[in-house]
Amino acid sequence: MGIKERQERDREAVRRGILDAARDLFVSEGYEHGSIRKTADGMEYSPAGIYSYFPSKDDIFYALAEEGFRLLGDPAIGQARERLEPLAPLERVRAVFWHLYEFSRQHPEYFALMFVDRQVPRISREYERFAFALEMKRHILEEIQRCIDAGELPSTLKPSAAMRLLTAGLLGVAVMRLSDRLTPNENADDIASDVLDAVLAGLRSGIALKSRGVDLECVGEPIADAHAS
Repeated sequence: MGIKERQERDREAVRRGILDAARDLFVSEGYEHGSIRKTADGMEYSPAGIYSYFPSKDDIFYALAEEGFRLLGDPAIGQARERLEPLAPLERVRAVFWHLYEFSRQHPEYFALMFVDRQVPRISREYERFAFALEMKRHILEEIQRCIDAGELPSTLKPSAAMRLLTAGLLGVAVMRLSDRLTPNENADDIASDVLDAVLAGLRSGIALKSRGVDLECVGEPIADAHAS
């Protein structure tokens, strides 16, 4: 390994250490109370050194949010597409949203930072950087539209309204599990499955919705229009 390659490897290792330390700090103390100085203290590094990697605390968050959305991935592409392909349209939609819930279990730190902390900056400020996540949302809307076209959901249903309801239901269960709001005899996975089935059944029944959803062209943030999402 040459000198340049070793330097790049060492720099990437430091960058990884900064992101890991900041992620743990933001989750444990909240984004508002985190700082570059505290991040530096947590990894026994100098604040000035961190600034050479990230100009601000917001830049650290954006890097973490980008990692989080890439970990969440798009269940409609890649290897996941092969798993979805043999499923009926409605089962495809169910699988897509179950994947969102599973993300909250597999990556709770990223989930908490992306979907729970209200103090994080909106990723719409870095719109181009998160264009891939908006494309993820487009794929989900296309899956819902496929159900409508197949007659498994009413023709009057607006895909963005359906996506909002399904997302809100599963995120709600995920937050309850993450914040220990469930009793010992409750199973978060069972509740999430029931919520998903109940919302899909309601949508299939043609229940009149008061919510209208948000057109994709009007949305600057993917999945759920909160702070990081």
